[in-house]
Amino acid sequence: MKVLAAMSGGVDSAVAAARAVEAGHEVVGVHLALSRMPGTLRTGSRGCCTIEDSMDARRAANLLGIPFYVWDFSERFKEDVVDDFVAEYAAGRTPNPCLRCNEKIKFAALLDKAIALGFDAVATGHYATLVNGPHGRELHRASAWAKDQSYVLGVLTSEQLAHCYFPLGDTPSKDLVRAEAQRRGIQVAQKPDSHDICFIPDGDTRGWLGERLERRPGEIVDESGEVLGTHDGAPGYTVGQRRGLAIGRPAAGGRPRYVLSIRPVSNQLVVGEKEQLSIGRIAGGRTSLTGEPGFDLAERFDCEVQIRAHADPVPATARLTPIDEHERTEQHRAGATHEFVVDIDLDRAEPLRGVAPGQSAVLYLGTRVLGQFTIDRALPASGREGAPGATGAQRVASP
Repeated sequence: MKVLAAMSGGVDSAVAAARAVEAGHEVVGVHLALSRMPGTLRTGSRGCCTIEDSMDARRAANLLGIPFYVWDFSERFKEDVVDDFVAEYAAGRTPNPCLRCNEKIKFAALLDKAIALGFDAVATGHYATLVNGPHGRELHRASAWAKDQSYVLGVLTSEQLAHCYFPLGDTPSKDLVRAEAQRRGIQVAQKPDSHDICFIPDGDTRGWLGERLERRPGEIVDESGEVLGTHDGAPGYTVGQRRGLAIGRPAAGGRPRYVLSIRPVSNQLVVGEKEQLSIGRIAGGRTSLTGEPGFDLAERFDCEVQIRAHADPVPATARLTPIDEHERTEQHRAGATHEFVVDIDLDRAEPLRGVAPGQSAVLYLGTRVLGQFTIDRALPASGREGAPGATGAQRVASP
């Protein structure tokens, strides 16, 4: 194949490119410049896509003997990822910028450009596996569960999967990838993994948002509406947060309080005890599917749902309902690729905690990724009794 290797400057993407070369493909390396003013140095494992990272990527490409380019996607990144991140927090929601970057930049803008230039596939250092199933290509978890990144790839469509290449998917551990890089003479063999949000390298999300959104002091209330304290700006908080709450008195028995919800219109934070964070049902839209499921999505079916990149999946039953004409217009404006509203009932024994609107929920059938949606509503576990469709799930065999 003619392969475009996305090289971030880290060890994973460098080894992925090396394996593509070793497999006999015609490989070209590319580094994505996502900021017009990148920092000259990363701070340990914080941040990515810096000038240092582009230099590391170039050195790896030179070692492999492949052509190398830097493509400026900074404007697209700002519009589709950074501005979306700010807007979501302003609306009282909690977005996932890494998942949005995969959707809009790495597997939309980059892949579109690669195909236009005649490439067959884009290779990345993601830990995930592609399988040719009975209904087409499927996305599955990586063999190394601790490094599995299928969650942040849940936005990929079947058309995009046809042009994806994940050389690290069957690697049992990250240590083996680092050892391989060492043997190949790749200088970034021991470079720390990047974490946190790449465009907030100091990790201070609240401070970063405070520079871009108006800080309006508001009330902290309990579910009855009683005022317990004040905050200095609702966008600096998220559901499940405990730290940073200026509450004048503790709950009964001295138990800590957590953010239960954010009301952007009234500029209020609603707080309560930890048990009140338990969620038994979630629903949402902006849906995308990673391939043909092979069964009727309108019938309730068993699956697992994961709401964070490093969270454990929990048992659930789901149903995808076609949306009406008005919702279809809104969903397409939001970037949905399939016209469904998703409704999830969670296992009573394993309720989710701290579910926030704006989060992405990824559905799994065994190791296979079925698709994802953006959470709009979350109902308490206590309200799950008698919920419509809570029984009679369609049983689907795991691949």
